[in-house]
Amino acid sequence: MTLPETLSRRAMLMKLGLLFNGVVALALALPILRYLLSPILRTRKTSYTDWLALGTVDQYPAGQTRLATFRNPDVSLWDGKTADSSCWVRRINDNTFQVFAINCAHLGCPVRWFPQSGLFMCPCHGGVYYEDGSRASGPPERGLFEYPYKIEDGKLFIKGGELPTPGNPTALVNIDGKLPCA
Repeated sequence: MTLPETLSRRAMLMKLGLLFNGVVALALALPILRYLLSPILRTRKTSYTDWLALGTVDQYPAGQTRLATFRNPDVSLWDGKTADSSCWVRRINDNTFQVFAINCAHLGCPVRWFPQSGLFMCPCHGGVYYEDGSRASGPPERGLFEYPYKIEDGKLFIKGGELPTPGNPTALVNIDGKLPCA
């Protein structure tokens, strides 16, 4: 194969180098552009502040604690089964519930309900909680995290997208109205 008279070897290598650099620049620019434009292009079907249905109130008999599952509203397509979350639902009486996060308040291991003893137990480090979610023993310094709930049209809803945390942002506000670290 011979090169045309007008294209020298140096010019051909220069064009190949420019083409290669353009491909690399495009490969680097696409994720950066997607990141910069994501607030504009992102559409969400649900928000993490939406109320999530756990089923009908009749599914949870009074005086019992049951495991319920819900789909985390802030998911991506590749999350798969990991987007499903669980919680413990305790029905105290007709319209009073407690909905606990499944995670231990110590390091987040999933707690298990033992109806025989009326205790939640964490298998990782021996954290134990009473049926009302308060701390019984072990390394956790507080009780189980609770989700806010509401009842509408005979269905139980929780704010499952908001992850329960030990502190409330208002707890950080000083008496002077300033944050302690500011």
